Formats: sequence, structure tokens, C-alpha cells
Amino acid sequence: MPPATTRSRTDRRSRPERVAEAIKAWVVEQRLQPGDRLPSEPELIERFGMAKSTIREAMRLLEAQGLVRTRTGPGGGSFVHEVSRARAQALLGNYFYFKDLTIRDIYQLRRALEPELAASLAGKLSQDVLARLEQTLHAYDVPARTLEEERAQHVDSLRFHAILAEAAENELLGFIIGFMTSVLSDITVTRRLYAPPNQELWQRGRDYQRRLLMALREGDAGAARAIMKAHMQTAQALMEGQEAEMLRRFIPEQGSEV
Repeated sequence: MPPATTRSRTDRRSRPERVAEAIKAWVVEQRLQPGDRLPSEPELIERFGMAKSTIREAMRLLEAQGLVRTRTGPGGGSFVHEVSRARAQALLGNYFYFKDLTIRDIYQLRRALEPELAASLAGKLSQDVLARLEQTLHAYDVPARTLEEERAQHVDSLRFHAILAEAAENELLGFIIGFMTSVLSDITVTRRLYAPPNQELWQRGRDYQRRLLMALREGDAGAARAIMKAHMQTAQALMEGQEAEMLRRFIPEQGSEV
């Protein structure tokens, strides 16, 4: 008999939720792949011994999760669907939407993970990925002339790291770093951390990324790790300065009128 805590946790789920989990387990057991057709509704009713309304609600749950896609018309039906990295990151981002994440929170993870990612990619990137990184660097070759350009350069500089995350051999590592990059990009824009313009942040960030790209081309894992580590430490200090400036702009001083 399962522990009481397990039973109570299971019992709290609705019947459609339990059926949705059972369908997911069956898909894994049958080794179905994205694009494979799922059994028809009558077949699901018979297989899982549930009412039509329960099966339909379970399928709606799976569709909302992005794991099932339904097409109507000739050749239609329900099909296994792979959740894209972008959608998964967007859904996870919703969890943090009302969390008061700070620059320190994000860089605590970036400092730990990104140097290892850089080292693992040294000498292994395709010419296409290297060209994309080079092209991204060209987007901020010169200092921004307007605040709008400053915002765009911050986003572009983070895209450099997103490209590296996409190239990760370790899918989990790449996903986490890509997610952090996405969150930091959103925070930078929504909190206007690109204002006022910070030429030191632009110059040092660009220089670190140029040196990193060279180490990646040459296959020097040790140099790639060291450069990324220094890059993250410097970026954190400078971005915390931008964050402090934002707080001074938008949070009234204690005792002042609101």
C-alpha cells in the first residue's frame, strides 16, 4: 500500500488529470514520436475505461500543455506534439512573472553554469554557429547613439549567449542557460536596465565576447572557461549598478511623498 501522503496527493488530482497522466505514460511506453497519431476517441474510451467527457477533458489538458495537437478535416485527429524550447521557456517564465528576481539571483546561476558551457563547446561549434556569433557581435560594434539603440544592444549581447545555449550538447544545461538569458533580457527591457547608457558595460562585454569567440574557434577550453567566468563576474557588477540606478529612479526615498 502506498504511503498516505502519496495517496492523498494522487486523490487530489481530478479524474481528467489522472487520465492525462495515464495517456502520457502510454505514449512513452509505446515509444510514440512527435507527429504520431494518437488513438481515436472511442479507442481511448475503451483503453482507459473512462467516459467520453473525461477523455475529452484529458485531451484538452494535454493540448493546453502542448503535448497534443488536434487537426480537423481529412487526415485529422490527435497527434503527439513536441513542446518547443521557446514555448517551454515562456511557460516557465510565467512562474517567475510575479517573483522579484534580482540581477544577483540570475548571475548566481550564470557564473556557475556558463563557464562550463563555454568550455564544453570549445572547438566543437560548426562554422554556421560561429558565423552567427560573429554576426551577432557586429550588431553592437559601435556604442549606441540613442536609448533605443542601447536597449537593442543589450538584447543582442544576450542573444550571443542564447546561441551558445542552443548549441549545448547537454540539453538540460542548454535549456537552463537559455531560460536565464531570456529572463534577463525581459528584465533588462521591462525594468529599463539599459538606461542610462553604460559605455563600460558595452565595451567590456563586447571585448569579453570577442576573446571568447576566438577561444571557441581555437578549441581552447581552459581559456573559454576563464574568459566566460571573468565576463560573468564583470557583467554582474556592472548590471547591479544599472539595477541600483533603476531603483533610485523609481523607488521614492524614505520619508518623501508618494
